[in-house]
Amino acid sequence: MRLIDSTIGDFDRLAKGFRWQVPPRLNIAQLCCDRHSDRADQIAIYYENAGGDRKSLNYGQLIRYSNQCANMLRGLGVGPGDRVAMVLPQRPETAIAHMACYKIGAIAVPLSILFGEDALSYRLGDSGASVVITDASRLDLLHALHDQLPDLREVIGCDCGDTEFWRLLSKSADEFEIASTSADTPALLIYTSGTTGPPKGALIPHRALYGNLTGFEMSQNLFPQPGDLFWTPADWAWTGGLWDALLPTLYFGRPILAYEGGKFDPEQVARVLARYRVRNAFIPPTALKMLRQVPDLRAGYGVELRSVMSAGEAVGEELIHWGREALGLTINEMWGQTEFNYLVGNCSEIMPPKPGSMGKPYPGHRVEVIDAEGQVLPAGETGELAAWADGDPVVFLGYWNNEDATRDKFVDRWFLTGDVGYRDEDGYIWYVGRRDDVISSAGYRIGPGEIEDCLIKHPAVLQAAAIGKPDDLRGSIVKAFVVLRKGHEASDQLAQSIQQSVRDRLAAYEYPREIEFIEQLPMTTTGKVRRVELRELEERRHATGGD
Repeated sequence: MRLIDSTIGDFDRLAKGFRWQVPPRLNIAQLCCDRHSDRADQIAIYYENAGGDRKSLNYGQLIRYSNQCANMLRGLGVGPGDRVAMVLPQRPETAIAHMACYKIGAIAVPLSILFGEDALSYRLGDSGASVVITDASRLDLLHALHDQLPDLREVIGCDCGDTEFWRLLSKSADEFEIASTSADTPALLIYTSGTTGPPKGALIPHRALYGNLTGFEMSQNLFPQPGDLFWTPADWAWTGGLWDALLPTLYFGRPILAYEGGKFDPEQVARVLARYRVRNAFIPPTALKMLRQVPDLRAGYGVELRSVMSAGEAVGEELIHWGREALGLTINEMWGQTEFNYLVGNCSEIMPPKPGSMGKPYPGHRVEVIDAEGQVLPAGETGELAAWADGDPVVFLGYWNNEDATRDKFVDRWFLTGDVGYRDEDGYIWYVGRRDDVISSAGYRIGPGEIEDCLIKHPAVLQAAAIGKPDDLRGSIVKAFVVLRKGHEASDQLAQSIQQSVRDRLAAYEYPREIEFIEQLPMTTTGKVRRVELRELEERRHATGGD
């Protein structure tokens, strides 16, 4: 099952000798679900919510319920290539719905439970989703949007009890023949933010499951080991929650914890980690910094983690040292993107990390530092980090209905990540910054364009620009510079009103935590906002401790 030969205790030897062996026909549901029929009684998902409700789902139930869900969806007219949206948090129904989509050959469209009206409306409309499955928190909103979305036929609500989702499943047959999908058949449509325009849907094929596995195995120090049980606070609607946690854990037939706990509470998380004896985790740096506030994680709470991977922003030396002292392990930093995931990272089991470095390319991936013409730069020189796409199963198929944007991501067969960095003499890769204006905050990748479009919908806002402001906890926070319309005066009350409008329309993590009212925005001669000037202003303020 493991792609990595764990008997080779040398990272560079493993990487040099590795070759992909991806079958021409494969299906994620077969690999993550049905092939585990011989371990039907073993737990696939443990579930707990903030209210203390607990349940579990074994592999036999996952197979049966996903068959019923596939039959239910097919009865609603869902066929191969159709899009099924899921606005769900971490819970068993999320995994069931994913497996059902893959079994049909449909395309799953995971959407964050944090999304508001505008964010959901755009993504559902752009994807042409015909069915959406959600929970009680978004059910009324999605029903209200139903008439505005001509492709949307059904909205299905689910909860932990006897609700519509489960009633529909109970009426459906529990046997289903998995569609014969090729390695390149689309499986997922994940929306990712850019610097200009609305979010773009990255179309991910079934083969990407294999492409994520070498990095998953190594970032979790040669997963799986006896007793391994996985957890992440990352939303299963994102690449970090799906590809870095849920799907690879199920591929290996191991249990994963779905914890629907709401806002990250470090003390409660420590108790949950101990209660379920979680051994492996993907925890973004911001969450690690919050967990660092809890004393005696091992002796006081009984946390017994074996491996921790962290990504989404720089981990830094301080967190590495804290992890060794407080958790008794070396945190493995990882780097990847929705379009081309799990590219670079560490495996402290067989490679000494350099604190501050992202690590080395995982087996099967080639990552180089290139110049504007696509030429590979020597060690020590800074350029754009690029991944070689030919033969790599993890690369995406392209952006949904956006050939121009897809074309712009490649020079020759190099995938341009937009991240700037350099490689040292030992082959370790170091991150320097973003080439563009995408904001990385607490592990979320946030495009300023969508926020700015939302800001100017407020009746008091004439113009707006959003940037990432350096922040010690989150890496960056969203800050908005706002020019007011005539007749409106700057005030704390107005700033709060503008912030709330973004929270309601987009998502809680996207709202500007700071708003600065200014007379005019810096502009180019062609009328584009020069966000770079605003970022440099904030970086100077941060460096000098000024406001």
